[in-house]
Amino acid sequence: MSKSSKYTVIGLMSGTSLDGLDIALCEFEGSDTNFSYKILKAETISYTAEQKNKLRSLPYLNVENYFKLHHQLGKFFGKEVAKFTKDIPEKPLAVASHGHTVFHQPQKGYSTQIGCGATIAAYSNTTTVCDFRSLDVALQGQGAPLVPIGDKLLFGQYKSCLNIGGIANISFDKNNSRIAFDICFANMALNYFAQLAGSDYDKNGNWAKLGHFNENLFNELNNLEFFKLKGAKSIGREWFENEFLYCIQKSKLQVNDILNTLVHHISFQIALVLNENNLSDVLITGGGAHNTFLIEALQNYYKGKIIIPDTITINYKEALIFAFLGYLRLNEQINTLSSVTGAKQNSVGGAVYLAKQ
Repeated sequence: MSKSSKYTVIGLMSGTSLDGLDIALCEFEGSDTNFSYKILKAETISYTAEQKNKLRSLPYLNVENYFKLHHQLGKFFGKEVAKFTKDIPEKPLAVASHGHTVFHQPQKGYSTQIGCGATIAAYSNTTTVCDFRSLDVALQGQGAPLVPIGDKLLFGQYKSCLNIGGIANISFDKNNSRIAFDICFANMALNYFAQLAGSDYDKNGNWAKLGHFNENLFNELNNLEFFKLKGAKSIGREWFENEFLYCIQKSKLQVNDILNTLVHHISFQIALVLNENNLSDVLITGGGAHNTFLIEALQNYYKGKIIIPDTITINYKEALIFAFLGYLRLNEQINTLSSVTGAKQNSVGGAVYLAKQ
């Protein structure tokens, strides 16, 4: 494959906030460090209530049912890709799928995403790249975040790139290296408590805005051990359930007050990183970019410029970058940075399932 040619790749993203499956058809052109991109078509397939319940139950399933769901999700992804590409005149080079994270414990040597890549390839009849994290974890890295190389090569005009999804994570250049890490839980926490009040999410942060700020909970959250760590760090569902959630639940606060305090905690932690690293601007994408109360709170804590892009970029930047990671993988170019993950070396991550051409 010529490294300077133009190719289309489909990116698939299923995040911890359980909104649904993001599908983006992306076009890439360039080589080495000079790339351009276009998002040609994108949509989100919302998960049904049954699918959400199955995904939430994943960590507690026996081995057979776990692999059954692994196959079912891959089949669902593959069929949705087939429908999505039905009217596309030129067949994409590949599908690049993040999968859906179930376990993330790199300190124990594993990070697990379901949504079988072989099944995606079979049902979409398209070469599929998946399992992007395992090689980095085997190289003693965090296996996360993976987006920063895309931030650097596709969005390098910004001082920093912040994704506010289920987890808020950031990437930026420091001392001539790209660094990145998870900052805190974001929509994963906000959606959890919005659902207790009967809604999938708190639109525009309206409920949070009605709540009262609780300084005790704010301080307790900010003093959790994770926020004292420096360098490459990542968080997952396990820490959310075992420590973060427990800290909130023992406060016995009303949902609106919890949401209000969480918004301040999230914006405070993000601003802390931005201000400490003298980052003069930040590009914000992910569902949290639509939360006007959260963005207003962040602007109160942060002294720099907040950039909110167009809706397509907000909603599909992660799917775009996973498409880009797949593009790099098929070109046998580095797509995982050790400066970000703490691994022993950079790597070319991703398993490839070739479809019939």
